Amino acid sequence: MEPRLILGIGELLWDVLPESERLGGAPANFAVMAAWLGNRAAILSRIGCDELGRGAVETLKELPVDTEFLQIDASHETGRVTVALENGQPGYTIHEPAAWDFLELSDEWVSLAKQADAICFGTLAQRNPASRQTIQELVSQTRVECLRVFDVNLRAPHVFAEVVEESLEPASILKMNDQEVPQVLELLGLPAERDLRTAACRFLREFPALRLVAVTRGSNGSLLVAREESHENSGIPVEVVDTIGAGDAFTAAMTYTLLRGADLATVNQAATLCGAWVASQVGGMPPLPEEIRSAIAGL
Repeated sequence: MEPRLILGIGELLWDVLPESERLGGAPANFAVMAAWLGNRAAILSRIGCDELGRGAVETLKELPVDTEFLQIDASHETGRVTVALENGQPGYTIHEPAAWDFLELSDEWVSLAKQADAICFGTLAQRNPASRQTIQELVSQTRVECLRVFDVNLRAPHVFAEVVEESLEPASILKMNDQEVPQVLELLGLPAERDLRTAACRFLREFPALRLVAVTRGSNGSLLVAREESHENSGIPVEVVDTIGAGDAFTAAMTYTLLRGADLATVNQAATLCGAWVASQVGGMPPLPEEIRSAIAGL
């Protein structure tokens, strides 16, 4: 199949860990993995005119993702997140303001959105009204058949009910982890649901544009719920190095296989395989080995 055009819009930032600095940000991780899978993928974000911004560009030059649409901000610094890992699980201190808080709607971005086969966006990059307006407007510019993937990324204190609701209205796919499901229900004022499948069906009823709800469950696999069917994957055992970017890889492989018209079982297996592999690696943008890419493509 011809490569699809896939966009990740939102934060591009440096994860500052005790021993190193790694480039990341959920939509950027997503776009890089989408590119490793053979798509034409672009990062729509904003970096500062500083050393970290130049470092981001140099790092991305070595990756297959398209960076020509990155915006440069002369007034704000490139984003940083201080990450502390405990038992392989990350905790975050997200510094603000950052350049990605001030995304601007450009003619280039609008033109790209109108051609996109999929666009992925989250909640964190919408903490500032400027970027929120840009992201919402850009999503609205995509074609009806474009997959609009809302990948919830709740990071306290940047959690706002109106952002979640506004993002769900146009979304065709909702992706969360199991810990975020009750939080999103509460933010929307919906009844608590103990069962993840029941909760997913609730979202599908409340938001008519949704086609699919995806819930990741860490080492316990994932659940995909569409309007007429569902599929549960029990997970793939791996030795976890860190979980940074694993959910983004899941989303990228899910999007890749959905665009190829795969059934839910295939989509879930591909996404789980990709996410599990990234969890076994360092950082959120590891090069995808040919054997993993081929395994996903061959499902």
